[in-house]
Amino acid sequence: MLLNKDPRLHTFANTIVDWQRRHGRHHLPWQGTRDPYRIWLSEIMLQQTQVATVIGYYERFLSRFPDIQTLASASQEEVMPYWAGLGYYARARNLHRCAQALCTDWGGAFPKTSAEIATLPGIGRSTAAAIAAFAYGERCPIMDGNVKRVFTRYFGIEGITSERATEQLLWRSAEAALDQAVPAPDMAAYTQGLMDLGSQCCTRSRPDCPQCPLQSNCYAFAHSRQRELPAPKKKKTSPERQCKMLILASSGAILLEQRPSPGIWGGLWSLPQYEDEQALATACANWGQSPGTAQKMAGLVHVFSHFRLHIEPWYLRAETPIAAEPAPRQAWIPVGDLSATALPAPVKKILGGLFDESFLF
Repeated sequence: MLLNKDPRLHTFANTIVDWQRRHGRHHLPWQGTRDPYRIWLSEIMLQQTQVATVIGYYERFLSRFPDIQTLASASQEEVMPYWAGLGYYARARNLHRCAQALCTDWGGAFPKTSAEIATLPGIGRSTAAAIAAFAYGERCPIMDGNVKRVFTRYFGIEGITSERATEQLLWRSAEAALDQAVPAPDMAAYTQGLMDLGSQCCTRSRPDCPQCPLQSNCYAFAHSRQRELPAPKKKKTSPERQCKMLILASSGAILLEQRPSPGIWGGLWSLPQYEDEQALATACANWGQSPGTAQKMAGLVHVFSHFRLHIEPWYLRAETPIAAEPAPRQAWIPVGDLSATALPAPVKKILGGLFDESFLF
């Protein structure tokens, strides 16, 4: 692909702008604003997460943390309940760190360029570009998963998109599409249009080519290679892990323990976890309870990015109140307070099925 000689580059950006204005999304809660805080929050939440899932979390988070200063002054323990269930919890920890860095180093406001924004904790090049494009109109390209799919199909870019050489070619293509666009595109509409096109037309499994504004010049469409591009990643077998979780109830409260941070579910409150039934039985006995009274519940599987966790919950209700103090990082949480507790999604599902589904978002 000769980036400087491909005639399709001249019209690529504004074709997407025109399509977005007519057919793109315009009513999402984070649209229609130039507030970089709100744009940043939406971009972080949308990483690895569907729009429909994000909307409720976004609105609840903003209601509690309406600006950078409010978020920075909160503790991580106050922030995590508003992220619980959204997954990829390092995003929330980095969000909190970034707000503190903005208050400490940038006077409580976002810097004005994508290059400066990209120096902040938890913000990569594409996210920084999206913030700068939406908030300040900076002419800078983005490159998320949806956008990679559009570029690989339209320009016929071979190679696995996560590999360095292919990714560099994608970035060069995105830069060239903006550099050679005539006239200069509306950056908010172009950036949103790329996202919308990838999620509405140029989808992974069933691209809607007849509705795509790029169809007439698209390499993949012309050569019937929509299924081959982007090149599929080599499939990896996810390791399988097992654990037992203890639901220990006493006096209307559940024993929970805070997970260490960083780590899986870092900062969230989870059920005590054990590798086998012997360790579970020992824990029950340490609380003065007979392991034989624990009831095995239906298990579930939770899929992480790099392994699958098979969870086997065991429920044990103490016949008499437990007086012993919990260990460090453990606490008795009243069932009525579970809705305000930062719980991992599978733990929330387990407890919701056992007690009350009203706190499930």
